[in-house]
Amino acid sequence: MRIVTGTAKGRALETLEGELTRPTGAKVKEAVFSALQFDIEGRSFLDLFAGSGQMGLEALSRGARRAVFVDSSKDAIDLVKRNAKKTGLFDASHFLVSDFRSYIRKASGKESFNIIYIDPPYKEHWAKEAVRLILKAGIAAPHCIFIAESEEEDIFDGDTPKELSILKKKRYGNSYVTVFTKKQTEE
Repeated sequence: MRIVTGTAKGRALETLEGELTRPTGAKVKEAVFSALQFDIEGRSFLDLFAGSGQMGLEALSRGARRAVFVDSSKDAIDLVKRNAKKTGLFDASHFLVSDFRSYIRKASGKESFNIIYIDPPYKEHWAKEAVRLILKAGIAAPHCIFIAESEEEDIFDGDTPKELSILKKKRYGNSYVTVFTKKQTEE
């Protein structure tokens, strides 16, 4: 696994052994960053369920201003820190060992993100809950772009929050990637 392009292009990333962390596949990563290519520069990126940190580090390499990496595993966050140092992207990174629910609650009123990547362990089906908590906490900036990776074709089970517009949904093997955005609120 490597950084595809940008300032850290070609740098190899470590991954955790075992089945607890499932790195995003190369095709999925390429598709996600193709969709985001004009929306990354100068933006803030939340890598929720960070794992190896490859998505947030790729965003930083491509010009994101900062990335916050959240994972409930200390081993995962230690790995993300090592990967951030190896890629030269450590200074633009912030790392938290936290359950996603606790992090979102604590970030309310303190954080705002332009791009949010949500990739929970597939067996847990937490993407829908994470999105709803993020919207309630107000940490998604206006026009925030969300990317959810899951094994579910429809993470919302037909009940997409009214604040969101789904832009794209695509299947890659046993993974579905859904790209959606926060609608502009009327004043």
